[in-house]
Amino acid sequence: MRIPRLVLAAPHSGAGKTTVALALVQALQGKSLKVQAFKVGPDYMDPTHLEATSGRRVYNLDGFFLGEAGLLSLFQHGAKGADLALVEGVMGLFDGKDPLGREGSTAQVARLLRIPVVLVVDASAMAGSIAPLAEGFRRFDPGVRVVGVFANRVGSARHAELLREALAHVGLPLLGWLPQDPTLEIPERHLGLVLAGEVAPPLRALAQAAQVDLEALLRLARDAEPLPEAPAFLPERRPSQVAVAYAWDQAFRFYYPEALELLQALGAELIPFSPLKDTRLPQAQALLLGGGYPELFAEGLSRNWAMREAIHHFPGPIVAECGGYMYLSQGLWVGEGFFPMVGLVPGEAHMAQSPILGYREVEALRDNPVAKKGERFKGHEFHYARMEQSPSPAWRRVGGQEMEGYTDGRVLASFVHLYLPARPEGARRLLAGAKGLPPSPSGS
Repeated sequence: MRIPRLVLAAPHSGAGKTTVALALVQALQGKSLKVQAFKVGPDYMDPTHLEATSGRRVYNLDGFFLGEAGLLSLFQHGAKGADLALVEGVMGLFDGKDPLGREGSTAQVARLLRIPVVLVVDASAMAGSIAPLAEGFRRFDPGVRVVGVFANRVGSARHAELLREALAHVGLPLLGWLPQDPTLEIPERHLGLVLAGEVAPPLRALAQAAQVDLEALLRLARDAEPLPEAPAFLPERRPSQVAVAYAWDQAFRFYYPEALELLQALGAELIPFSPLKDTRLPQAQALLLGGGYPELFAEGLSRNWAMREAIHHFPGPIVAECGGYMYLSQGLWVGEGFFPMVGLVPGEAHMAQSPILGYREVEALRDNPVAKKGERFKGHEFHYARMEQSPSPAWRRVGGQEMEGYTDGRVLASFVHLYLPARPEGARRLLAGAKGLPPSPSGS
């Protein structure tokens, strides 16, 4: 199966991969090509910008969550109907779960999916040094094929020519460049980029500023090796049997799209609602509270007493992750201010100065809505909040003794963002536990 494709990787975080990806998506669309964007790693922010620009749903490719077969299936699932796939990497090319990036890295995804790599380099403080830098990345792993360079934050057209000439000495093309201009970059905050719905990416300015050798880019993408046919990523879709309400507004927005699609394929009718603005829940048998930024909207969430009461008395299974866990707590401290929350789980959430982040494999300490005691799931954490350990923790980290989250069997609240497609039986268990319940009346 031939799918023209490229990975945008970088020597380090902050080189401008997302900015370059947005510029390239637009340039390719200008050739009337349908571009399918992907994002490596457990990232909820960058995909919002890629989706808004490409007009297509963006999927996460992660070698810690899925093996080679799973990655192939998801990649082919997402790329259906597209003329070209553009994969934005995560961090530096070889940064991942282990020191050499064998797992959970952009390099792993590029290797397993046989995707040519374009190295995005912050060239603001270099000229000739770009050549040995790029050559080192090209030679480091024979299974990862670096085919060209895109320079970001370039000082001038003459600077770009110097970079092009330097790269020619090691046989790598300069495929394009963007000038050094702060207005071309997307604002950031404590968890990463500001979401696409809150800030408009500078698409017009990027389209005007980007200098791209599209013919060379397309030639390299089309030279990618053919891939073997993979099994379908999702099971055959069943008729809707269970109504699942999920929080979706400015405060809660972090879900893997492939996880939501899995729930739909297994018979879930997904109904969005806003904990910020709605005063009642939709009629539903299960409830999802994803991650997000409750700390930025703590006052509004706390003020919506009717929604807090509705969730507190919801009778069906509830799965709350990260921001959703904070929302279900007794209250949230932001600076010196305390904001009462739903009060369904013990403990108060406190914001800290440093993040907790990383991949997680966890084992269920007792039955919960997605797992039986002893079952293991994969996920990740990325948060600044802290909660004291609950009297009924949900998970133990595999390989250690750390316990985390809360469950009473019906409610699962945790800082771990689970990747349900890696273990679909968790999604099946959630829907099976809700199926026999009558939908909660709106206004409950």
